[in-house]
Amino acid sequence: MSASSAFNEEKLGSSSVGEAEYAYDPVSGKIFSSDYNRHDDLKEMLDSNKDSLKLEAMKRIVAMIARGKNASDLFPAVVKNVACKNIEVKKLVYVYLVRYAEEQQDLALLSISTFQRGLKDPNQLIRASALRVLSSIRVTIIVPIMMLAIKEAASDMSPYVRKTAAHAIPKLYSLDPEQKDQLIEVIEKLLADKTTLVAGSVVMAFEEVCPERIELIHKNYRKLCNLLIDVEEWGQVVIINMLTRYARTQFLNPNINESLLEEGSGGEKMFYGSDEDEDEDEKEKKAEAAAIAKRKPYVMDPDHRLLLRNTKPLLQSRNAAVVMAVAQLYFHLAPKAEVGVIAKALVRLLRSHSEVQFVVLQNVATMTIKRRGMFEPYLKSFYIRSTDPTQIKVLKLEVLTNLANETNISTILREFQTYVKSQDKAFAAATIQAIGRCATNISEVTDTCLNGLVLLLSNRDETVVAESVVVIKKLLQMQPEKHSDIIKHMAKLFDNITVPMARASILWLIGEYCERVPKIAPDLLRKMAKTFTAEEDIVKLQTVNLAAKLYLTNSKQTKLLTQYILNLGKYDQNYDIRDRTRFIRQLIVPNEKSGALSKYARRILLAAKPAPVLESAFKDRDRFQLGTLSHSLNIKASGYQELSDWPAVAPDPTVRNVEVIDPVKEWAPSLGKAKQPKSDDKFYSDEEEKGEEGSDSSSSEDSSSSTEESGSESEKESNEESEKTSTDSGKSSSDSERSSSESEAEQKKKKNTKKKNKPAAADSDSVESEAKYSSSSTESSSESNSESDSDSPAQQKISVKAKPKVELKAKKEVSLLDLDDFSPAPTNAPKPSVISSSLLSDLKGLSLSNVSPTLQITTSSFGPEKTHELLHHMTGKGLSAKYHFPRQPCLYQPQMVAVQLILTNTLDHSLEEIHVGDRSPASLSIHCFNTIERLEPGASVTVSMGIDFSDSTQAANFHLCTKEDQFSVSIQPAVGELLMPSTMTEPDFCKEQKKLQGMNETSATIIMATANASIQTISKQVLSVANVGVVSSSNNFHRFAGRTISSGDLVLVSLEPKESSTALLTINTEKSVVASMLLRDLKQALAQA
Repeated sequence: MSASSAFNEEKLGSSSVGEAEYAYDPVSGKIFSSDYNRHDDLKEMLDSNKDSLKLEAMKRIVAMIARGKNASDLFPAVVKNVACKNIEVKKLVYVYLVRYAEEQQDLALLSISTFQRGLKDPNQLIRASALRVLSSIRVTIIVPIMMLAIKEAASDMSPYVRKTAAHAIPKLYSLDPEQKDQLIEVIEKLLADKTTLVAGSVVMAFEEVCPERIELIHKNYRKLCNLLIDVEEWGQVVIINMLTRYARTQFLNPNINESLLEEGSGGEKMFYGSDEDEDEDEKEKKAEAAAIAKRKPYVMDPDHRLLLRNTKPLLQSRNAAVVMAVAQLYFHLAPKAEVGVIAKALVRLLRSHSEVQFVVLQNVATMTIKRRGMFEPYLKSFYIRSTDPTQIKVLKLEVLTNLANETNISTILREFQTYVKSQDKAFAAATIQAIGRCATNISEVTDTCLNGLVLLLSNRDETVVAESVVVIKKLLQMQPEKHSDIIKHMAKLFDNITVPMARASILWLIGEYCERVPKIAPDLLRKMAKTFTAEEDIVKLQTVNLAAKLYLTNSKQTKLLTQYILNLGKYDQNYDIRDRTRFIRQLIVPNEKSGALSKYARRILLAAKPAPVLESAFKDRDRFQLGTLSHSLNIKASGYQELSDWPAVAPDPTVRNVEVIDPVKEWAPSLGKAKQPKSDDKFYSDEEEKGEEGSDSSSSEDSSSSTEESGSESEKESNEESEKTSTDSGKSSSDSERSSSESEAEQKKKKNTKKKNKPAAADSDSVESEAKYSSSSTESSSESNSESDSDSPAQQKISVKAKPKVELKAKKEVSLLDLDDFSPAPTNAPKPSVISSSLLSDLKGLSLSNVSPTLQITTSSFGPEKTHELLHHMTGKGLSAKYHFPRQPCLYQPQMVAVQLILTNTLDHSLEEIHVGDRSPASLSIHCFNTIERLEPGASVTVSMGIDFSDSTQAANFHLCTKEDQFSVSIQPAVGELLMPSTMTEPDFCKEQKKLQGMNETSATIIMATANASIQTISKQVLSVANVGVVSSSNNFHRFAGRTISSGDLVLVSLEPKESSTALLTINTEKSVVASMLLRDLKQALAQA
């Protein structure tokens, strides 16, 4: 009895969560399952008042779901806790509801009001989970509620909730397709989202709901290209595939001038063999194509180049799907000269799992047919290992065959000799087929391959022998007159071959070339007559064909045999053989009933057959987009969207231009970029305005000021045009240069009469006058500013040649915010000590009504300027160039970093036409200084440039040109120069810092030099490294804030002193690369005395 009770307790105690509980039935003596009280303990825990028990129960339930156990009977008990106050419990409840809401729709509908309340929850995870559950309830009655919830979530402050809204759009569309128009409005709104978290999800929703609405992508094209590198991997695949389809409709074919050269440059015809007789025609086609290329040079659209440039780094992604997506994009969109970059990345994927290898090799096999040259250097990567699965071996064999040419065929055939001996019969047969294809495609090795295949006929393996016979039959059709001995040899082996396909192939060969073996053919027919009834159907059909051909060519010996075989076939069980027999009898045996067809029996049966072309199975697969399911299956799958042909005429590229006027207007007052005399908020006092009006009243000054205004207006227009186009476009920047240079030429014409009597030495004097003017404007009051404004026309007359027009415009607009805007040569630069602390505090306090009080962009931090050598006078043949970063907002575009160049002529004669030439890369966005027509001996000139580094420390390479020479130069920015200061209060700093934790936080404990103990020295060291703003702190913390110039991402730097000269340095930003580099530079600066 004790043993029985112990057994019962053990069974009751060992029941685990998610499994049926077992008890001992004393009556029956059997163990039975008690399903009626299943999960009672979990239900009790869910009904308790303690959050800890509820949390434990939910953890166990979610664990059951993860193990694949059914927990649907707990739905009523779980759904009651959806209104629980505990956040952790609520999260797990929503996880459960997402899984079972579709199955238990009636119960889920009872709690729909709770889900709606969850949409207003302060926790973003709860809001997203509530929307996810709501969209999982597949009931049409709540479609309006779902639509309202999606619209609200699309405007949510949290990008995670907006991402969930994008995921809910396809669910609602599949439930009610009539909501398409409203959903497209939501998609259009979400497409404008600048968050990387949302981009991939909304593009997926776009592809599911309205892939034909390509116009929705126009305005967001450049943004998607620039965000691509930071989107999650799943989103990258979706965006790249969508942009591939988009680019095929919006850009011209980059290989349009090479279309006629395809056959002559390794295209299909060259791969599958070309006749010698067509050499002259090919030469003519090449010459014609070259002439067309000269007549119509192709210029790639800057947006096309932007897509190719921004996707190229993703070839190094750890995700195979991303690499494959970029590879197919390059294959379908890139010029032939650039497609080769994908080969190395695809070869790298061959070291991955067999499933990945299978997909990659399918795509590589398709690529190697048209562009085999890019994979030839990696030939050994496609050699077959003994551990490879059969399907991988066959695909590698396909690639090796496609890559075979006259130079590497000997190496490949040696590999094939080893593969033929493989124990994998299917692979060995595929290798023999590959040998046959190589023999067909490369005429130099046809005889070698044929002799090798004949040797295989003596192999013990029937599969190898059968496949060899089939391939030899195809090869012999090419030159049968040279290979009569091989046909005889195969006839002798006929008795030993048992594979039906091989026997049928030999019978076909003997029948086709029966006149070349007149003694062997009748004897083989005699043997077949004996075994006709025991043969396979395919062998019987070829036997009937052989009998008919011999009857027409050698009727004396074979007439009776033919009649015998036809009689056997007449009563065969297979109707195909019976039909063939009747047809052959009426065709070759003349009688009264046979019609005119019998006259042509010889021409029908013994007609010359063309030699078969052994083609790749992947020859036509490029009609499908690479990387798709349709390409893998070689059949159009459901939902496949075809890749359109290239347009004959390029669509309007301006549809992708985006107006960026609003953000510029918001920043302009704080950056001091332009005067706005008509605005309500007047920056200058009434006295200054009156002084300006009075100073402009004279006729000579009026004419010069009108010239300036026309020049500034033309420049403003050119700047607006350049802002509308892509900042990465070299073409747009060159256009803006052209327009500004034209306006400068007009200005010079107007001033030409005034300059005739001026001495040439005025060019060198202009630099000194500018230096005096810049320093006086920095140190003087508002009254002296107005006086300098009135004196500016005289100075413009002196420096019109040496000083570019952009700086002339800027002189007129110097304000309190522009104290360092136009610093002269470093020798005359004002020192930071001149600026008083009260002025600094006043500058930090400046704010305007249209700028957010939380975050403001301020002027430059007053740190020491470091001058770098750009071009040594020895290398530059007398032209010396130095550059520094003035840490001022760029006047040309807000995304550009301002750079000032000091050009000096060290020669004894003047230099002419100093300008910026080619850039590397060509798409680098640079706003160049206008051409300096003449620089006198010993003279120097300071010019300004704008460079968009795209938040990267990659060097900007370009040519600095004179009239006779050009010199390659490079500007390498420090990571701290890619920032601009931002002003915020301490609470705002802490609030933003909390948002940028986790992966967005980089910190390290540093050892500080003893000299860097005070607040002033710490600030000085930090500002010497980074262009950031100081945040006033109440405690012992040191805080600095800034934004990246190109993307505007927030960068927060905090320094917390610790014991024994150590401190915790923390940097919070979404740009992890910027954070790590900035941390390294700050650590080094603070460690130095």
